[in-house]
Amino acid sequence: MTDRRKNRNLRSQIKRRRRAGSPMEAYDALPADLRKWLAAACLPWSPASALRVWDIVGGSHDPEEAYSRLNAIEQTMLQRDARVWGTAQRP
Repeated sequence: MTDRRKNRNLRSQIKRRRRAGSPMEAYDALPADLRKWLAAACLPWSPASALRVWDIVGGSHDPEEAYSRLNAIEQTMLQRDARVWGTAQRP
């Protein structure tokens, strides 16, 4: 029997990417209000994508508006995922 672990992922043509920096440092650098929202989020968000939405909406000036936008995006993603798995509620 051959050792499959030896050959795993070695034939892929996809370029390897390394993360720049530590994910925890990126999370720790987020605004406190955004970290609070991420801690209660239903889906795992990357610090970069959450911060991008936060900055576009102007979360530092209006956190409530940013929470609303983040929640809307998350609900859209959850509904899309439910359709993929066939668990969406039908009207």
